[in-house]
Amino acid sequence: MVLELYLDLLSQPCRAIYIFAKKNNIPFQMHTVELRKGSSPRRTMNLKFSLLGPCGSGYPPSRWPLCSVAILLYLAHKYKVPDHWYPQDLQARARVDEYLAWQHTTLRRSCLRTLWHKVMFPVFLGEQIRPEMLAATLADLDVNVQVLEDQFLQDKDFLVGPHISLADVVAITELMHPVGGGCPVFEGRPRLAAWYRRVEAAVGKDLFLEAHEVILKVRDCPPADPVIKQKLMPRVLTMIQ
Repeated sequence: MVLELYLDLLSQPCRAIYIFAKKNNIPFQMHTVELRKGSSPRRTMNLKFSLLGPCGSGYPPSRWPLCSVAILLYLAHKYKVPDHWYPQDLQARARVDEYLAWQHTTLRRSCLRTLWHKVMFPVFLGEQIRPEMLAATLADLDVNVQVLEDQFLQDKDFLVGPHISLADVVAITELMHPVGGGCPVFEGRPRLAAWYRRVEAAVGKDLFLEAHEVILKVRDCPPADPVIKQKLMPRVLTMIQ
C-alpha cells in the first residue's frame, strides 16, 4: 500500500511531515490541499494521512497538533529511520517527547496566531486586527521563543543534543510561520540563529527552502474570494483561539 499524504505546506505540521519524509527517503504520494482555496482534506484511513491542520475533517482543532506528532512517530517507527531522529536511549527520547508535548499549546499556538494576525487576516481576509490584540500575540510569541531558547536549546547544537531530532524539525517549521509573517524571530538571538543554520544544514538547504517556499511568499497572496472568505472564517476563528 502506497503511503498517501494530504498536505498544505502553508501548515507548520505539514511542513514537518514533508521534510521528515523527504529527508529520510520515505516513499509517499503527495496530494496538495489548499486551505486558502477552501479545500478540505479527506478523513484519515489506513495509511492515508490527511494533514491540513494537520489531521483534517473529523478531528476537532485541539487534536490537530497531537495527530501530526503521532504521524511523525509512526513514520519513524515504520521506516526505521536513523536513531537520532527519535532515539532509543530513553533519556534522549524523553527529551524529544518533552518538547513535542510542550510545543503544541505554546509555541505552535503563538506562531500560528502571529501569522494570522499579521498577514492572513489583514491581507488575505481583509479583516483588521486591533493593535492591542496584535501586541498581545507578539508578546506571547516572544515568551515562548525565549522558553525554547533557554529551556530546550540552552547551549546544545540541537534541542536534544548533538544531532537533529524530530523536536528540531517540528520547532523550526513552527518558527518559520512568524518569519513568513515578517517577524525577525532570530534577530538578537545568536544562539537561536546558530541553531536555525544548523537545522537548515542538517535538513539540506534545498529541501528546507522547498518546504518553506509557500510560507515565505505568503505576504504576496491575493485577497480571498468573498465566497471562500465566508467559508473559511468560522474554521479560522476556531483554529486560532
